[in-house]
Amino acid sequence: MQSYLIFTLTSSLGAMGELAGHERRGSLDYPGRSAIIGFLGAAMGIDRGGDFSALDALDMAVAIFDTGTLLRDYHTFETVPGTRVKHPNSRPESLREARKKTAAETTITLRDYRVGAFYGVAVWGDDLDKVADFLNHPHYTLYLGRKSCPLSAPPGAMVVEAETAEEALTQLILPPWRKNQDRNVARTLICGSEDGEIIHDVPINRGLRHFTARRIERRDVNIEVMQDNTRIHARNRG
Repeated sequence: MQSYLIFTLTSSLGAMGELAGHERRGSLDYPGRSAIIGFLGAAMGIDRGGDFSALDALDMAVAIFDTGTLLRDYHTFETVPGTRVKHPNSRPESLREARKKTAAETTITLRDYRVGAFYGVAVWGDDLDKVADFLNHPHYTLYLGRKSCPLSAPPGAMVVEAETAEEALTQLILPPWRKNQDRNVARTLICGSEDGEIIHDVPINRGLRHFTARRIERRDVNIEVMQDNTRIHARNRG
């Protein structure tokens, strides 16, 4: 048996970042490692330039119960190609200086969101009880991606004993509206792998938002959570 910290992530709007381009910012169909580490750090009050070493050492897996519906937003912003301010104190200052010399350019970007997504997360490593306490009493407001995406329900974090992450996730505390559904089943589990798909979601410089690669596996599973949160089963499907 092993200790696992389990919790849910659900939001009316969610955004799980892909590689960020200038004209389009897509969304994965699940929250990546960097998103979850940042989420835990926000709960614990760790600022972006703070010490994430304890969280970086954690292992994790994400169960996809509902990827939600894809929503694309057409977002406009101003650019400042004409400004001559070498070291502006802020973007607003840079924009003001640009407008004095030439008209600032307006650019359209595409931003993808997930509507009504629902995930279960299992984390294992050290100090799980401490992290669970912060998730249930967070220091900063918790979001599913961007700051326009607050959670729809508390994460319901708790530490459980189980043989596997799949088994641990059957004990999730469901949001109230999902308890009215007949079944709450995850068919896909995202976890680390030695020879799986390559994804760049391991932060190496948070200030500059630089990431390195790891390999993940999309494992076929059948993780069912009962309305009363009793454990049913978690088994791999051939």
